[in-house]
Amino acid sequence: MNFFSRACSYVEQAGLSGEVVWQRDADFTEFTESELLREHAWVALCSGFRESAVRRVFNHVSLCFCDWESADAIVSAGEICCTTAALTFANRLKLRAILSTARYINNIGFEEFKRSVLADPINRLQVLPFIGPVTSRHLAKNLGLDIAKPDRHLVRVSERLGFRSADDLCRELAATTGEQAKVVDLIVWRYIADNPQQLHDSFA
Repeated sequence: MNFFSRACSYVEQAGLSGEVVWQRDADFTEFTESELLREHAWVALCSGFRESAVRRVFNHVSLCFCDWESADAIVSAGEICCTTAALTFANRLKLRAILSTARYINNIGFEEFKRSVLADPINRLQVLPFIGPVTSRHLAKNLGLDIAKPDRHLVRVSERLGFRSADDLCRELAATTGEQAKVVDLIVWRYIADNPQQLHDSFA
């Protein structure tokens, strides 16, 4: 709890409370086509890259991909989307994965895909490019599902505190504080991602 209290204080003092409000308010049952496209792109681009590096270019990438208006809009301008986005994000494989997702959603229909995701979130999200067992939890969380993602920061914190998984840690803190596990995840992750030395100092 002392560690989590420090994490909460950091997020507030750093002016990052908006991130917490966004995650707290995200309703998994109500995610839209635009939100699915945007959050898939965010998770896909962040996989293997520093979040801060992706954040710097994400507004430009979003603009290139029609501001995530719809899968149809992205498919209609597909090659232009990828070419212009490559001016700031050079990994064309990931950019084409965003286009592939738009094509998939456009073909199957958003409402049909959403129904399948609501029924089986983690498995169904893995049909999308660059979404696997770990990133599917990241994507589901960003869309509003109340779970934690087992990224390296959260896994290390969980291990240091004696928990079996990031999900166990976040659910324990959620039960203690009355917060949602997905919000606990965000607060702890942001604190360690921005202050990696704290992982060593807090548990030295």
